[in-house]
Amino acid sequence: MSTRLTNKDILALGFMTFALFVGAGNIIFPPMVGLQAGHDVWWAAAGFMITAVGLPVMTVIALARVGGGVDALSTPIGRGAGILLATVCYLAVGPLFATPRTATVSFEVGIAPMTGDGPLPLLIYSVIYFALVIGISLYPGRLLDTVGHFLAPLKMVALAALGIAAVLWPAGSPMPAVDAYQTVPFSSGFVNGYLTMDTLGALVFGIVIVNAARSRGVTDAKLLTRYTVLAGLIAGLGLMLVYLSLFKLGENSASLVPDATNGAIILHAYVAHTFGGIGSFFLGALIFIACMVTAVGLTCACAEFFAQYLPLSYKTLVFILGLFSMLVSNLGLSHLIQISVPVLTAIYPPCIALVVLSFTLRWWNSTTRIVAPVMVVSLVFGIVDGIKASAFADLMPAWTANLPLAAQGLAWLPPSLLMLVLVGIYDKISGPRSVTAHQ
Repeated sequence: MSTRLTNKDILALGFMTFALFVGAGNIIFPPMVGLQAGHDVWWAAAGFMITAVGLPVMTVIALARVGGGVDALSTPIGRGAGILLATVCYLAVGPLFATPRTATVSFEVGIAPMTGDGPLPLLIYSVIYFALVIGISLYPGRLLDTVGHFLAPLKMVALAALGIAAVLWPAGSPMPAVDAYQTVPFSSGFVNGYLTMDTLGALVFGIVIVNAARSRGVTDAKLLTRYTVLAGLIAGLGLMLVYLSLFKLGENSASLVPDATNGAIILHAYVAHTFGGIGSFFLGALIFIACMVTAVGLTCACAEFFAQYLPLSYKTLVFILGLFSMLVSNLGLSHLIQISVPVLTAIYPPCIALVVLSFTLRWWNSTTRIVAPVMVVSLVFGIVDGIKASAFADLMPAWTANLPLAAQGLAWLPPSLLMLVLVGIYDKISGPRSVTAHQ
């Protein structure tokens, strides 16, 4: 007999989902958009919301409909390709990039101002940080209690305080828009939101959310889907409120730090200006909790995924992933971002294609005819975008710069849509696949 979640548990599941999403990048990124977009901030915000809130919530809903895992979502492209895609996603948002980045960002914001930015303080910090991450991740059944009922509300109170302060006590006035925000604020916001990589995170977290509901005794598939969708919507609403207040904070901090190179500098300047020394401590604590929750979610998700395919237990994998992430984190933040952006830029488009097309599966005679070709095209052009974002940009032929939407970093979109139209027509002409071929 499947149990039903209480309203309090549904809220906790929503808070947990929200807390898993809001890593340091989500807190550091919007102030930069707010600062650079200036008077056009709300156009940029609208574009940003589509890719940084809309797509992740869509992904959670898509996963809820198939029972939680990216491997289940990718059945139209075949088992082998699906496992490969899932492995790349889990490695990218797990031990290779995102998990180590949570340690380096929290170190740079909270600890480095006191100890300096040297390798030894980072090493000591990363050892303590990942010991905590491993300790919490070993007990995934308690995730709803530790994260949903305790860490997530703490994180939400801190973010709410920051958001309310940004609205009530603006630090200055906006400056005119800079760079691409002068001409195309909406599409610039759209691309910037897409670079938060939350859709990849959602592909990985889907199974964590479903398993958290299962740990409360929910076994009915329809109820699991309903609770996961509700959790995704609560998280989406929370993300939207956080982003709106942080856009406002960035927009009104122009006179404090007009030449800021990243959002951490803007946050630091605003918090120090508004709250003084205690504010800097508060910001460090907020970023630490934000990073810790995301790191735990990623470690749990990766360990659960790889435990299905490797002859290693979940707990062994938690230790391996935690230790590997600790080693990678000691590369430092700048190196990590430098390496990760091209890879993530390449793998993001096929993931977007997979999520969006998962809502259209009933329209087609054969889903494989549709999903696989569109994903291949989006991956090929995603790789082109990825190389252009890397140190090898000079190797790209000149014509790649003239592709439609190339300047906006969305060169993959027009060819993917064209391929969808072509395979859609082919699918309608060909009719249903014959069943005898599989017998």
